[in-house]
Amino acid sequence: MRKGEDLLSKREERKEQPSGPFGLKLDPRLLEMLAKFQEIELEDFEMEVGDLELWFQPGSVAVPPTLKRVAQPAPVTGKPVKIIEVDFTPPVEKYPGKVVEVKLGATRSEGGTRGKSITIGGETTPPFYTFEGPTPHPPVITIDVFDMPVPLPKAVKMHVKDVLEDPAAWAKLAVEKFGADMVTIHLVSTDPMLKNASPKEAVKTVEAVAQAVDVPLVIGGCGDPAKDADVFQEVAETFAGERFLISSITRDMDIERCAKFVKKNGHVALAFTPMDLNLARELNRKLYDFLPKEDIVMDLTTAALGYGLDYAFTNMERARLAALMGDPELAHPMSSGTTNAWAAREAWLKMDPQWEPRELRGPLWELITALTLLLAGVDLFMMMHPAAVRTMKEIIRQLSSGGSANPEKLVEWVSMRI
Repeated sequence: MRKGEDLLSKREERKEQPSGPFGLKLDPRLLEMLAKFQEIELEDFEMEVGDLELWFQPGSVAVPPTLKRVAQPAPVTGKPVKIIEVDFTPPVEKYPGKVVEVKLGATRSEGGTRGKSITIGGETTPPFYTFEGPTPHPPVITIDVFDMPVPLPKAVKMHVKDVLEDPAAWAKLAVEKFGADMVTIHLVSTDPMLKNASPKEAVKTVEAVAQAVDVPLVIGGCGDPAKDADVFQEVAETFAGERFLISSITRDMDIERCAKFVKKNGHVALAFTPMDLNLARELNRKLYDFLPKEDIVMDLTTAALGYGLDYAFTNMERARLAALMGDPELAHPMSSGTTNAWAAREAWLKMDPQWEPRELRGPLWELITALTLLLAGVDLFMMMHPAAVRTMKEIIRQLSSGGSANPEKLVEWVSMRI
């Protein structure tokens, strides 16, 4: 009983003593001073605490906002049956720059002999941003033709084996059967390490091709800087006014000489540089001393799928965006040597069945390379396989039309077979 009486006595004593904040038991004199002065400053204060009791009265302590109970939404009782419909407004931008328009080929009324001329460039928006503006001139495709038999992948050779010895017939096949917009005649026989054909022999080949087809032509060299300059000059002077695309003028050539005969005879220069925009700017600046910007197309080098395609894409995309943002030295149409895709061994090598037959894999390799760079802004594609060309032209047509897709057809893409 004694122990219970002691506990009861302590409880009564606790009720009689005045309580401070949080239920602390404070001396009455200290409370009087607090009431009088509202503030007491203690120096060299020490407090020894045995059993500390904190008393919290209901509602006396505010709950922090972060701990407040948030009203929970009512549980969903049924499955959603449709997507919430909202209005979408495309983020339309206006760009200060514009890509230069370049005309390739000249008709008879324009001083040439071509049945049509083709204009590339003129973009004021990123590729196929049709919600910001129409595509002024859809990208075009030129098919490679060689002036002598060269090693070709089996998937390509099977389509052109009957015309390998005749570049004029090859060009005719490329236009009439494969649907080429232009033809590139590669004068590889002029290479000093091969046949070392003369510039006049090269002119005869170009003459035969020009008579076989009436589309604009691209004149490709052999890669030797000195020999190419001689060949290009002979061709340029013989076919003055035709606006052939001279492929290509490089930094290790006599730029002044080449630019002057291109300008004098009414052609277009293809300025070729490796994957370096500073080098592209440098070459273009040198050409500006002799050529108007309307006579220059850029080739920034194409790396194939699996062999640096991401670098090629990034380089071309940067060039196009720089042009739209007002960089005049990069505001030129871009060309892609897409046939570089056939240098990738996966495009032509016989491999395990899981890779599919090379007759299908090869054109797909070329097509994917082209499609990737199409989205970077390329205006002119140099291609080779007829199936890749046909598919590419259809995709360009659909993207350039600005029409809407068929969602019911697209939804089955996973299960469709090619």
